[in-house]
Amino acid sequence: MGVRIKICGLVRPQDGAAAVEAGASYLGVVFAEGPRAVTMEQTQEVVAASAGVPVMGVFADQLVEEILQICDRARLSGAQLHGPYSGAAAKRLRGAGLEVWRVVRIATPADLDSLADAVAESDAVLVEPRVPHAGGGAGIPLDLAVAREARCRLAGHRMALAGGLTPETVAEALAFVRPEIVDVSSGVERLPGIKDHSRIARFMEAVFAHSPIT
Repeated sequence: MGVRIKICGLVRPQDGAAAVEAGASYLGVVFAEGPRAVTMEQTQEVVAASAGVPVMGVFADQLVEEILQICDRARLSGAQLHGPYSGAAAKRLRGAGLEVWRVVRIATPADLDSLADAVAESDAVLVEPRVPHAGGGAGIPLDLAVAREARCRLAGHRMALAGGLTPETVAEALAFVRPEIVDVSSGVERLPGIKDHSRIARFMEAVFAHSPIT
């Protein structure tokens, strides 16, 4: 099976449609604070444009009940959990039929020790840089040697790689790290939240050239 691609930080339905047309396996909308945070109306528009491609909600500080309500109302397929969510919280979301990605943010090699706990009750573990005063990867690449060690520790479990990926760098990251999923947001944008459709296409082409989708 080829590497899957998630286009995250979507705020406009036309960008979601372009990502689907180019071959995205997942779309993402952000409910955490930041320039790409969406309203319910925007989320529903992105979902309507998804043509059945799963749309993941990115959450940071919402209670599990709130996540369930948002996902039900917007018809999201899954939840990407940033912040201090427990295995019990992830289990409850999975029990409701949602795909759950647990996030591990890495600043030093010692942070790799968190990976084992994140495997429990997750469908994938997303690994990204830990950037001070930022809720996500902030467009900063994760050191590939550290990412590769994360891949080793997650052997047998799906890994998503995020942080600073671009059409120009994703092939090298794939060759060195070999994640099952790559997650991109700012690397395919003109402005925060405004996707560049040509960069989306180039990103997809770079991934498919390295690992043809099946």
